[in-house]
Amino acid sequence: MVAYLSFASAFAQNTGTILGSVTDKRTQEVLIGVTVQVEGTNQGTTTDTEGKFKLSLPVGSYNLKATFVGYKATSKFNVVLTSGNAQQINFELEEDAVQLAETKIVFNRSISVASVETPNSIQKLTTEEIKNNPGGNFDISRVIQVLPGVGGTAGSVGGFRNDLIIRGGGPNENVFYLDGVEIPVINHFATQGSSGGPTGILNVSFIEDATLSSSSFNARYDNALSSVLQFRQREGNPERVQGNIRVSSTEVAGTLEGPISSKTTFLASVRRSYLQFLFKAIDLPIRPNYWDFQYKVTHKINKKTTLTAIGVGAIDEFTFAVPQESSPEKEYILRSNPNINQWNYTTGFSLKRLLENGFMNVSLSRNMFNNRLDRFEDNRQGDERYRALKSNSQEIENKLRIDVNKFIGKWEYSYGAVLQYVKYNNDFFNVLRREITNSQGQIIQPGITVTFNTAIDFFKYGAFAQVNRKLLNDRLNLSAGLRTDMNSFTTDGNNPLETLSPRLSASYQVSDKWRLNASVGRYFKTPIYTVLGYRQDGNFVNKSNKYIRSDHVVAGLEFIPTPTTRITLEGFSKMYDNYPVSVRDGISLANQGGNFGAIGNEAVTSTGKGRSRGIEFFVQQKLTKNFFGVLSYTYFRSEFTGKDGKYVASAWDTRNLVSTQLGYKFKRGWELGLKWLYQGGAPYTPFDLVTSQRTYLTSGVGTEDYTRLNSQRLKAFSRVDFRVDKKWNYKKMSIDLFFDFQNALLTANPAFPQYTFERTSDNSGFKTSDGQALKLDGSNAIPLILANEDANFTPALGLVIEF
Repeated sequence: MVAYLSFASAFAQNTGTILGSVTDKRTQEVLIGVTVQVEGTNQGTTTDTEGKFKLSLPVGSYNLKATFVGYKATSKFNVVLTSGNAQQINFELEEDAVQLAETKIVFNRSISVASVETPNSIQKLTTEEIKNNPGGNFDISRVIQVLPGVGGTAGSVGGFRNDLIIRGGGPNENVFYLDGVEIPVINHFATQGSSGGPTGILNVSFIEDATLSSSSFNARYDNALSSVLQFRQREGNPERVQGNIRVSSTEVAGTLEGPISSKTTFLASVRRSYLQFLFKAIDLPIRPNYWDFQYKVTHKINKKTTLTAIGVGAIDEFTFAVPQESSPEKEYILRSNPNINQWNYTTGFSLKRLLENGFMNVSLSRNMFNNRLDRFEDNRQGDERYRALKSNSQEIENKLRIDVNKFIGKWEYSYGAVLQYVKYNNDFFNVLRREITNSQGQIIQPGITVTFNTAIDFFKYGAFAQVNRKLLNDRLNLSAGLRTDMNSFTTDGNNPLETLSPRLSASYQVSDKWRLNASVGRYFKTPIYTVLGYRQDGNFVNKSNKYIRSDHVVAGLEFIPTPTTRITLEGFSKMYDNYPVSVRDGISLANQGGNFGAIGNEAVTSTGKGRSRGIEFFVQQKLTKNFFGVLSYTYFRSEFTGKDGKYVASAWDTRNLVSTQLGYKFKRGWELGLKWLYQGGAPYTPFDLVTSQRTYLTSGVGTEDYTRLNSQRLKAFSRVDFRVDKKWNYKKMSIDLFFDFQNALLTANPAFPQYTFERTSDNSGFKTSDGQALKLDGSNAIPLILANEDANFTPALGLVIEF
């Protein structure tokens, strides 16, 4: 009791520091004399000659508001202040071009995250919303799933994977940017040619905010068909060295930051997982094992020029083990999964230079992804006679990006270009079916093996222009953009007209609380490298593939009844063309899902079409009287065509998405969070029982009956996550103790069923229908289809120590 009272006393007496800066959004010039006020109090300060400010306040949670004559006020919500680390909060103020004497409608945009070029389909999360997300485990990819239109991988066990399925589009239709540098991989154990994985790579301690755009993409972004996710990292503390250590039942992570000189700061972190030990303790079959690393160095060359170096990398090893409570059949299935060894990195430099009436960004980066998959029949590791799969591939990209952003009066415009040098190679071997002979050595079933060794390198290049204009006393905002992308590899890759992609958006302010938004645009994506690099009989058979095209039409309402409440309603339509269709199976790659491993290592044609249409509803309540929360609902239909031209539900056509997250801050450092996710049943294809029985011994999986493609559905997915935090603050240190429970109600969630043969009770072999040895063609095996509905509960108990 005495110890508790001393903790409470320490919490009440200690203070924390907020450091920050205020800049003009259009010019990026610092603003002097801006008032930064703590909302609901008389405490505040003003920015100095360098546009910086500093506040010392008692520890707790605050909303900050920046105001300046001639500019629109902007607020930052739920700024959590501790005594351990200084908080860094940066404001970008938008000039209020309408003269004060004129009569106008003032739209309260403190909570709105829309811009002129992206007026709709955009959401933003702050670092605190990411850190304290129940069940999120400091993982940005999981946190994003509370936003409208965002679902997870259908049919994965317990919703284990992080693939982002946005508005019915595939995981590989999303692009990610870290401080303006494209980062292809943001998850450990990513599926090559797709995306996702069990857990994120990025360190949340670096993140200032994350912005998700699910349409109305600025023309500067290439390869986006479903979303652009931008992560903005903060800079290191310019005044002193500080850091944090995070220890939990899943990982240990350390972050350190501070000044190198008066003009240079750094951020650096390393993280080590021990999820494999937790999952073994709670008897889950997966064994993820990883390291990741991240850094950022910022150098102010002068008042107009800033150079930033960033880097992020990961080392991954993924295996499967047999749970203690497992049937012989499940054990055999688990032993048939491939072992995964990956590593990846992205490193780059970006230069920001302030210009007259604008600024310029230049970035130079390199990223590499190395993916090794190995699978042996019946887990006979190392015995090449039983090898069923080998894939050893690398993807390398070197990128130079330049964009210029300027304004003249009420006109804003930007333009730029990108140049990339790409390399891809793969040593691939896959046995689809073993050869079967009779006792006389005659072949009664020919084998099917895919094997190739490929290496390609080529250039990708593109250019864009965007122009914005405000009219009618800023009530009407218009934006138009144009982009084209080319490459030196595909047959029509050098024709700029093939990928000419115009886009137009409009936003009209109806009243001080209501705004109408609409956009239309065409977007293109390069075929994935596993498709482009596939070789058959020594030839690149997919070289004639076209860029995948998606046309978006979006319209909606934005309602802001109070400065802390935002409600949006949107309808959307996405139409796809040139989508890759498998020559072997005749189905769209949109119906292959995105499980572990790789997709696209096969001959495909650009003949598929697709469509995804739906409606979204979103309510966001920022911190008010210690309460904050979000609620979203999305209904959509996602369908794609195969060789037969018929529209069929895609692998991610889950129809209904519901998410809600609530948080409440109590006194004395206690905080409670609750999250509920619901996802409609995912479609799946039943097994071809005859073919599955014949090929199972080789492939280790059942063969799907594509004549009944996605004709059945799983039960709906539902999960409740729960989180409790308790913070203690001392003079120069703070401690956050948290309990994070994923699937707290132990809900049994369906995954795709699995095909197998019955095993003997001692797991020494297969049962047979005639009591004889199992035949190579499986004709005397006893087939078994296993339901896959486990209630997986993942607890996380940990500490975050700031110093």
